[in-house]
Amino acid sequence: MAMEDEDKNTAVVATNVRAGIKKGGDVGDNGACIDRQPDTVVHQAGLNPTAGRGSRSGPGAHAATGIRVLKQRNMKRNGSRRCMTRKTRFGSRERDWLKGDTQRGCVCLYGGTVDPQPPAPGPQASSTPQTDLQLVLCSTSTTVEELCAQRDGQGLYVQLHGDLTRRLDPSERPLQMVYDYLASLGYSDPVRVQQEAANSDLSCMIRFYSERPVNADQQERTLLKGVFSVRKGKTQLHKWAERQVLLCGTCLIVASVKDSLTGKMHILPLVGGKVEEVRRRQHCLMFSSAGSQAQTYFVNFDTLADYQRWHRQALKVVSQTVSLVDLSCYSLETVPEYLFYSQDITHLNLRHNFMSLQGPGGLLNLPSVHPKEELQLKKTRIAVQPQALFSQLKSLNLSHNRLGVFPECVCEILTLTELNLSCNSLHTIPVQIGNLQSLQTLSLDGNHLSSLPEELGGLFQLNSLGLSFNNFSHIPAVLERLSAVDKLAMAGNRVETLELCTLIRMSHLKNIDIRLNGLRWVKSENLEAVSQVTQLDIRDNCLDSLDLSSVCNLETLHCQRNQLGTLTLSGFTLRMLHTGSNRLTTVNIYPVPNQLTHMDLSQNLLEYLPDWVCDCRKIEMLDVTHNLLSELPSRLLNSLSLRKLLTGNNRLQRVPDLLDHVPLEALDLQHNKLVELPEGLFYKALNLKYLNVSANALESIPSSSQSEESLSTLQELYLTGNNLNENCGALLVGHQNLRILHIAYNQLLSFPASKLSKLELLEELNLSGNKLKTIPSTVSSCKRLHTLIAHSNHITVFPEILNLPEIKLVDLSCNELTEIQLPDSLPSTLQELDLTGNSSLILEHKTLNLFSHITTLKFDQKSTTTAGDSLNASTPWNHGFSEMSGQRNKLCVSVLAVDRFGDNVEACYGIFDGDRNEEVPRLLQCTMGDVLCEELQHCSVDMVYMCNTFLTSHRKLGMAGQKLGASALLCYIHRETSDPGGYFSLTVANVGTCQAVLCRDGRPVPLSKVYSLENCTEEMERVKLSKAIITEDNKVSGVTCCSRLLGCSYLSPWVLPKPWVHTVPLCPQDEFLVLGNRALFERVSYQEAVCTVQAVQDPRAAAKKLCSLAQSYGCKDNIGALVVSLHIGEDSCTCEPPVSTTEPRGPPPAPVPVSVTPGPSEPVNISSSGGIVTEFSSETSASEVGSEAGSTASDEHPSSGLASRPERRCSLHPATTLCGIMVPGSAGAGTHPGLFQRQPSSATFSSNQSDNGLDSDDEAPLEGVISNGSKLEVEVDIHCCAFQLRSGAPESPKDLDLEKQGSDYLNGKMRRQNSVVVSATNGCLLAVCGREIADLKKSPSTCSLFGKKLSNGSVVVPEDSHNLIEVALEAPKKKSGYFTAPAQQDPEDQLIVPPSLEQEVREQLRSHGPLLSGPSAPSTPTTLKDPVWDHPHPPAFASNLVPGPGPTPILQQEVYDTAL
Repeated sequence: MAMEDEDKNTAVVATNVRAGIKKGGDVGDNGACIDRQPDTVVHQAGLNPTAGRGSRSGPGAHAATGIRVLKQRNMKRNGSRRCMTRKTRFGSRERDWLKGDTQRGCVCLYGGTVDPQPPAPGPQASSTPQTDLQLVLCSTSTTVEELCAQRDGQGLYVQLHGDLTRRLDPSERPLQMVYDYLASLGYSDPVRVQQEAANSDLSCMIRFYSERPVNADQQERTLLKGVFSVRKGKTQLHKWAERQVLLCGTCLIVASVKDSLTGKMHILPLVGGKVEEVRRRQHCLMFSSAGSQAQTYFVNFDTLADYQRWHRQALKVVSQTVSLVDLSCYSLETVPEYLFYSQDITHLNLRHNFMSLQGPGGLLNLPSVHPKEELQLKKTRIAVQPQALFSQLKSLNLSHNRLGVFPECVCEILTLTELNLSCNSLHTIPVQIGNLQSLQTLSLDGNHLSSLPEELGGLFQLNSLGLSFNNFSHIPAVLERLSAVDKLAMAGNRVETLELCTLIRMSHLKNIDIRLNGLRWVKSENLEAVSQVTQLDIRDNCLDSLDLSSVCNLETLHCQRNQLGTLTLSGFTLRMLHTGSNRLTTVNIYPVPNQLTHMDLSQNLLEYLPDWVCDCRKIEMLDVTHNLLSELPSRLLNSLSLRKLLTGNNRLQRVPDLLDHVPLEALDLQHNKLVELPEGLFYKALNLKYLNVSANALESIPSSSQSEESLSTLQELYLTGNNLNENCGALLVGHQNLRILHIAYNQLLSFPASKLSKLELLEELNLSGNKLKTIPSTVSSCKRLHTLIAHSNHITVFPEILNLPEIKLVDLSCNELTEIQLPDSLPSTLQELDLTGNSSLILEHKTLNLFSHITTLKFDQKSTTTAGDSLNASTPWNHGFSEMSGQRNKLCVSVLAVDRFGDNVEACYGIFDGDRNEEVPRLLQCTMGDVLCEELQHCSVDMVYMCNTFLTSHRKLGMAGQKLGASALLCYIHRETSDPGGYFSLTVANVGTCQAVLCRDGRPVPLSKVYSLENCTEEMERVKLSKAIITEDNKVSGVTCCSRLLGCSYLSPWVLPKPWVHTVPLCPQDEFLVLGNRALFERVSYQEAVCTVQAVQDPRAAAKKLCSLAQSYGCKDNIGALVVSLHIGEDSCTCEPPVSTTEPRGPPPAPVPVSVTPGPSEPVNISSSGGIVTEFSSETSASEVGSEAGSTASDEHPSSGLASRPERRCSLHPATTLCGIMVPGSAGAGTHPGLFQRQPSSATFSSNQSDNGLDSDDEAPLEGVISNGSKLEVEVDIHCCAFQLRSGAPESPKDLDLEKQGSDYLNGKMRRQNSVVVSATNGCLLAVCGREIADLKKSPSTCSLFGKKLSNGSVVVPEDSHNLIEVALEAPKKKSGYFTAPAQQDPEDQLIVPPSLEQEVREQLRSHGPLLSGPSAPSTPTTLKDPVWDHPHPPAFASNLVPGPGPTPILQQEVYDTAL
């Protein structure tokens, strides 16, 4: 039967939609509708009655609605919240109907019951319902009215990003809203939009509900009611009686009737009163009002839960000093009915709701009583006069309510002194505004205003008027009459010309803020002085010259980020001057600004400092970094007021001598051409605490004193990147207060032992990049030392630093260590130990056990050389990376590095910076490689697959991406599909501030685009047009300076995930690629980064040097650097080695793993999320960010009709025809597109307890694991290892043994580098040997830990005899928590072979059947079905090579590392 019959027999359409978006219709031109964009006019999505409607015919067809109703299915989501695939959702008829038109799709409706969840920050925390999920197939023209008529529903609700819930208008079209939302993110292909709209992960961004979601926390904060035993008064004259009791707003309301609110109502104001526990009765509270006429009520509650809930809420009310009711962010459409009883309210906050004007509880009822409420109040015997409600209201906040029009009824509340109507899409202000004669503050920011009524000028008490981010083209003339207003707040408007004569007429304005206006001219028509203006902010405009000499009383000027070439000011009262990031060659100020204390002239074109600078008597801070200065005036350094002087990145060749006792406290001279410092610098500047002279040519440093006794107070000294030798060590002794010493990348052969012992207060020591062979044993005298960085030296003996009580970080990588002498116990403070790059270092098992408590341990894994190493050596690139947390407590930067990606002649590199969060970078690191691999199967157009990779990764962040975000950069090295034998190309995509630079012929070639508001003018304009509020530090809503990020979806449409994509062909002149985060490139220029890497051969050492330099240049933040060395020659052969088609006669030189199909309960996951990953240390619990994350597994499907990606080979070695079972890269008839398919991985982050609630002490010890009670996490760096397969299975047990002997290939031979990182925090322990791997893989959350590097942890060496992998968590039995993301269905067990080879394959499998345990597999089809709707995910090689359910065969141990 046709699908119409199914529709006819189905009475109910899918229901259950959960909390929602706000006016969802305005997704489209203005982007996604969210609570942060209340100013966008409601866009009725799709009022065209015919567009996009699916044509239908036949009996029972709903031709009028175009709705396809699914047959009732069991759509209940189980406890694990696994996502339902399209295959489980739809039958063949539904899929055929969907494929018939891209304007058809699926709307998921959720129920309204919200399960109790740990509250997240904010009044309305996102919770995940576990209710029935029902589906409706409809078209983009289907309206809410039609959907409700079909399912007999009352309405639909929509929620964006887990935020507020809004009722949809009857004419809005849900499916069109989803399509518009996806288009605003960056999707353009209609077929892809249709697929994404049907993805369950999308519910974390946009979700529909069939009824208003019930949030217990919200109900508790807005209204508490119940029937309890009540007694009035403190005496025994009144008896206990059952009464209806309410706690709403600021009052306790007691009815005179038990089960009704009719009759007399007793209202008890609680603000300033008391609520106390009555000890004589169980669960009893005493409520008392304030004042001499105080009344008292006793309420006896039935349960402890009710008692605690009422007590908690009442305490909040009585503790208030004003009668404030805060109902912000509650998705309210009307004022709660019982709030009208609280007539003493003075402050009412209704921001971030969806308040309506009409109806009961609407805004029209705020000033007076609606007839219905008046009748109700009469029944309660309350005498109410017109305008009696909220008669004492002074402050009303209605911002972010998407009102669209000014609520004129508000103008009738004559007691108002403060009114906030920001971000409401207002276009006009009514003349009735003049009625509010008491108004003092009026906020109209973030609207579409272009004029103000004259009546506004009659508000003589108005002293604050906010007009920022509107559409004003000039300063409103009505401001001339508002004499009490002293600040002009007009940032983000369209004022291109500022007439100073206009300001003269507004003599009351003292503070002018017109930043972000596109201001081009500041004109002065006459010579009349503008005497009243004291503060002027004209940042981020388009000025090329500025003359403010007529503003004679100016005290503070901000004019950063213009194009100023000249600047003229009056210096009579000037106190602060900020002119950074311009083109200034000089600054003219007359007279000399004797009141000037702070001046910023950085990033200009100054070749000399004006003379008046030295004459400033009160100058305290001067910043002239990044100019062209060649000398400093002597008078400047000898100023009696200057305390902080920043002169880095200039051309200084000498520093003038100092006079005695100058007050200088901080001096920055980095990146100049200094060869010496003034001899008396340290004993003449006795207050000097900070000195940075990195990146100069110093050969010595001055003495700390003229005598043996030193008075130096120096605390931080940075000497990195000079020509200092070991003689400077003796000169450092006098600085006994030194806490931080960076002397990296000099010429030190040794460090005097006796001198180091004198630096007892030293906390951080960086000796990297010298020629040290040892670190003096006297370092043990530095009892406060917590950081020792000494990588890239020639150190052979491990320093004696493990006895230091406060040591936290030790970096001895890239040295020549051979052994480690350890004490009996290690300090508990040690968190990170880096021993990588020490080729001769061998760690014994005892040593590793002693290191088991260390959060992050990095060392090289030792392994014998196999053919796998020579295979790796053939790649034309290799990489190294470094991550440093700086002075932050956690590392929020993650790196993805895969030298062999896909078919082994490709590579994938990425860097992710979460700024203040570590969750999103770790998620992206674990999943983005998988997503890219799958997108490559969909499309070969670089712009499309890269863009879709970012958008899909954005979706997969799930609930973690609602409030958190990260900058991301992804580089993909590949050959063009159209020319497999041609040269390589590099495709780069990025969002945020992570950057990539290519070294070509020794010159830097930037490849990325910095998406920050300060650096990208077009992005600034886009964000302004969408009416975002940009704070003074250029952050969107005060959250982020980036206009494009992955995550932070609640900031949509201002912050988008669509990346910048750029492809460049690689050539032999390309030497290396440098990837870094914002902190790196803020301190290290592109040119310096290129020169730095050129001087270092090893990519890992080069990356570490970049990070060390950035730290020495003053960076305190997280730093990440990734260096990829390129060796692309004209005669390079980079094709894959041929796969043998005959059985070898002897031991194979490079035994390759044979994939064995596991049993039905043992899915094999192929993970491409490799890269050196760092462990997620659960400083924030799951409930703090959300209880569920989006699927880190990938469920994308290859587009139908897409040709297979051919095997990529060089022009010297064209592709050959290979026979065998699923040879990677073969393109035989009937094979699945792609070189290998991987199943999605899911990220599991550790916490102090395992997900099943057991501590490590509760679990039995596992075989082969050394445990000290801590959780062990070992990371084997597998990356994306494609399967290397022989054409046939071994024919004898001897061959099986030979392959088993090659299992060390799994111990690191297929990795891009031999490193093992092991992690441990307090928690449970799980070890997996070859025998136990099958049980582990049953869990979707633990199987993904294979192939990931976890950055905090302890060590167990993976020996060849064990082949172990320890992971963070046992397979969670409780399917909840932060990363219980929807996972994929288990793959079907089937053979996928070309039809031409089917008979041969069966014969081979039959001949080798006795070697494999388990029954033979059932016959399977050899052709693929429609890949768009039939496959939950692309088929994986591992599950399709050898048939047979049942126990894992003996060869499973060979493939466990690549099968994840």
